Amino acid sequence: MNGYESNKADLRKRLSRVEGQVRGIARMVDEDKYCIDILTQVSAATKALETVALSLLSDHLAHCVAQASAEGGEVAAAKVREANEAIARLVRS
Repeated sequence: MNGYESNKADLRKRLSRVEGQVRGIARMVDEDKYCIDILTQVSAATKALETVALSLLSDHLAHCVAQASAEGGEVAAAKVREANEAIARLVRS
């Protein structure tokens, strides 16, 4: 079971909303809308995706990393390393 299983419906709803935002941005470009208005919408979509990412990260830490930590050893070390790498990717983006 994935750590986000209990949060899946909320994640799907948020992702559907982001999908709609991105379609709206594409439509704005097609309609030659003002650059700053498009950038504002890109910023909103980016923030929405960051919210999804942070939710997934939280679920991963609470479920997958916690479970691996209980097992201990190399499994725990690998999960912590994996989580650190995911956090680094989020910070860089």
